[in-house]
Amino acid sequence: MANRAYLRVWTRDFSEQTMIAEFARFLTTAPVSERPNGFQMLTVQPVDYTIPSEVEWDLRDAKYGPAEIAALAIQDLNADTAFLVDAKWGLWNFDIETLKWENEPQPLTLICQGTAFEDGAGAVEGHFIADLGFEHLFTGHAGLLAPGAASNPFASSDHPVEKRFRAWMGSGENLKQYHQRTRENIQKLFGWVEAVEAALPVERSVLWSEGEENFEARLDAILGQR
Repeated sequence: MANRAYLRVWTRDFSEQTMIAEFARFLTTAPVSERPNGFQMLTVQPVDYTIPSEVEWDLRDAKYGPAEIAALAIQDLNADTAFLVDAKWGLWNFDIETLKWENEPQPLTLICQGTAFEDGAGAVEGHFIADLGFEHLFTGHAGLLAPGAASNPFASSDHPVEKRFRAWMGSGENLKQYHQRTRENIQKLFGWVEAVEAALPVERSVLWSEGEENFEARLDAILGQR
């Protein structure tokens, strides 16, 4: 299974009283797609993720924005509740089977965790979390970009798909395009982090992934590579 990447944000004054207003501001910063509708679904999750969700709101037909989503969420405001918004954002995606690029809406999940949700997990995991999607959207496949900074460097394989991918990458022009479009995804992500830090009283924020020891350093290395 492909590794996933996350943005985790903690704010200085986070509480049951501030969480909905701050979640609305967090949603406002999100670079969601306009078509199809950027915000897809609001889920109200009580206590922890082992319990069935309490309410689900389809946001697409009404074209709800951050203010309307906050108005829905506040109806179920509790310290032991989390709010999850399924959304879409546009990123470059390279299909290693077809060897083609597409700039298309990718899944994005935006989460606000109450102070008592999952026994206060937000204090460790982040008051606000964005599941950014697959890690390779920002790092490329298998450590090919900035391999010296990769936790899992590119390894040769006899699998036909990987062999064809390596042959395609043998072209300097293809590799240049692969690097540039991955950089564009990283720049979009970094721009979003800056917007979050401008909109919220951020105590700290962390970019983290399942496959990299230091995801942010890896992204910096790819941006700095020429």
